[in-house]
Amino acid sequence: MEKVLAIVGPTAVGKTALAIALAQEFNGEIISGDSMQVYRHLDIGTAKATPAEQQQAPHHLIDVCDVTQQFTVAQFVAAARPLITAITARGHLPIIAGGTGFYLQALFDGLALGAAAPGDPALRAQLRAEATAHGPQALWERLRDQDPVAAAKIPPTNVRRTVRALEVIQVTGQLFSHQANGGPTYDERYLALTTDRQLLYRRINTRVDGMVQSGLLDEVRWLAQQGGADLPAASGIGYRELLPVLAQPDRLPAAIERVKQDSRHYAKRQLTWFKHQTTAVWYDLVQHPTQRQEIDQWVAQWLAH
Repeated sequence: MEKVLAIVGPTAVGKTALAIALAQEFNGEIISGDSMQVYRHLDIGTAKATPAEQQQAPHHLIDVCDVTQQFTVAQFVAAARPLITAITARGHLPIIAGGTGFYLQALFDGLALGAAAPGDPALRAQLRAEATAHGPQALWERLRDQDPVAAAKIPPTNVRRTVRALEVIQVTGQLFSHQANGGPTYDERYLALTTDRQLLYRRINTRVDGMVQSGLLDEVRWLAQQGGADLPAASGIGYRELLPVLAQPDRLPAAIERVKQDSRHYAKRQLTWFKHQTTAVWYDLVQHPTQRQEIDQWVAQWLAH
């Protein structure tokens, strides 16, 4: 089963730097899991890895679309799956870095793309609580009893995948192994970064100021020349707030504050999503940089099994 490491968390928490460091240490290749970094020419506002950073480790799914093109979750899954297979075949570790949670959920859970996937948050929480109380093995054995085919493809230690399978079985009344669009099964792990909320918000504000100083407005002007607000890429934070001020420069300070506010709100949603939708292992490298040693040990132990 192909192993995939997903580095997730809110914006401005250090995912790019950690992904590069782990790629160098564990012979990895990075797949962007960000819905905006696929667009060419939008580098600053998307916090894309710089050319220098991209030279430090192989990167994929960056700069693959024009701003006039729509990039969907289905396209991400269709592109990521063969990349994972190819990277694994090279003897390397696929590392997905990014904050677009639904992309990862669709990839790992095989959601029926374009349709509402069946789910029951209360049931999911109950199953996770049972795994915590009685251990992952007990929950996996329940799945084995209900759907041996699915259980054979899911490691007993993969609580998130086990929970998802049992949830689908109970909600739909059908075996998880019979679900359409299931796709390949991975041995994936979520490594999540976080930090104190107010500290995170200050980092976001500082990052936005840095983006403006680095030329974000030039990217916005270029985007306006390509079609402006009507473009799929124009919905991204940093672009949608600043496009209107090109004709009203006096509103720039207020628009920059909106970029900061929208970025903070997005970070809060990211934190909530990853805490409730994944069984991630969480680290705070901003306040506790020595946790890097724990991360190294955690990844090494997972890869050894």
